[in-house]
Formats: sequence, structure tokens, C-alpha cells
Amino acid sequence: MALFSVLTLDLRNPLFYTAKAELDPFDYNPLDGEVLFCFELNRAQYRCFEPEEPYLGPLICKGAAAPQVPVGADWFQLPRGTYLFAQMRENLPREAWIAMAMDVQQEGLWRRLQPQSRLYLRYLQEDGRVVTQVWRAFTG
Repeated sequence: MALFSVLTLDLRNPLFYTAKAELDPFDYNPLDGEVLFCFELNRAQYRCFEPEEPYLGPLICKGAAAPQVPVGADWFQLPRGTYLFAQMRENLPREAWIAMAMDVQQEGLWRRLQPQSRLYLRYLQEDGRVVTQVWRAFTG
């Protein structure tokens, strides 16, 4: 049984991030603060009910939270929209957050939604603890 719930989240305003080349999605350092990674998922796996490795495709962007809309070309956003969302209050290793992402995908397909091909991985701190979040936009 999973230790998290898959929720539907309506993000009303985008979240902004400043690109940071040195960040590693597989080795989060809490000193980096809130960070976001965006992956394009494997085209053969991103709408499968039982996805397999390789699940992740290329890393599209990575960055640290920006306090306001950044100026210049070195920024990106978690766009506003409707997402399937899950989180755990710990710094999850690669295998654990990928398994969480696969569960989010499976839940979306159970709900007869059409998940988009991008996966967002977000780390932040709440109440002094690291939180790992997985976000997937969907239509349907």
C-alpha cells in the first residue's frame, strides 16, 4: 500500500524557477532550497498502465525557486493548470520517486484521463523536513 495519496491539484498561477545547471535530480541537497526538475517521459511509456524502465526521457530543465517572475532567458515555470499530484515528506531516492510517478500515471489512467508527457519533480522544505513532489498535467 502506498504511503501517499494521488490528488488533483488546480494550480492557478505558475511557479517560477531560475535555471541552475549544477542541480542534480537524483541527489537533492536541502541547501539548494525549493527546486524543480522537468523530464520528458519515454514516448513508449508515458501513457502505459504498467510503465517500465526506461521511464524517464531527457531532463528538459532544472532550477531553483524564483521569488518573482524572473527577467532574462534563464528561467522556466511550472505552468498553471490541472495536475495529478503526490508527495512524501522525505528526500526520496530515484527509485522511490519514479515509482511514485508511475503510481500517479496509473491513477490518472484509472480515472480515464490523458496524462501529458512531462513529469515535474519538485523538492522543497516544510516544517524543517524535505518534501518530494511529483506533478503530471492531464487532459480529459
